[in-house]
Amino acid sequence: MLNSRTPQRAALLIFLVAFATIAGAWIFEYYGYAPCELCLKQRWAYYTGVPLALIVSLIAPRQPGLAKAGLAVLTVLWLGSMVFGIYHSGVEWKWWPGPATCTAQAGFTGGLPDLSKPAVLCDTPAIRIFGLSLAGWNAVISLGLALVALAGLRRAQGSSSVSQ
Repeated sequence: MLNSRTPQRAALLIFLVAFATIAGAWIFEYYGYAPCELCLKQRWAYYTGVPLALIVSLIAPRQPGLAKAGLAVLTVLWLGSMVFGIYHSGVEWKWWPGPATCTAQAGFTGGLPDLSKPAVLCDTPAIRIFGLSLAGWNAVISLGLALVALAGLRRAQGSSSVSQ
């Protein structure tokens, strides 16, 4: 599957990996690892990318031009998700400041916090796996998904120029 990455297979691989990733995030949340504000925003790429990748995989054989456009969008989407994951990881490692509303330095300038919800700080990782927080893993997975989309896009461009 990796060597013969047609646009359809690339999109299907993106769908499967992205779906498994967001499902994993939901499982972590179910077992008590509450997401912070930045974690929830990182999920937006998955909520967009999963259905888009499925649609691209379904239309690729019949509409190669549209599939190319979809793979281009997926490439940009996952690169953006990677950058956001790096940003959040940097906040967790205290390399740069995060949003004032969800870091340990958060004050009460905006009023009292909502005490009905657990306080989850963006600069404190809930868990590290092999040294990376979930935000770090999001960056790694997003880079991989962007590379798969780019490879599928390059394959689509190569095959369209040959057939003309």
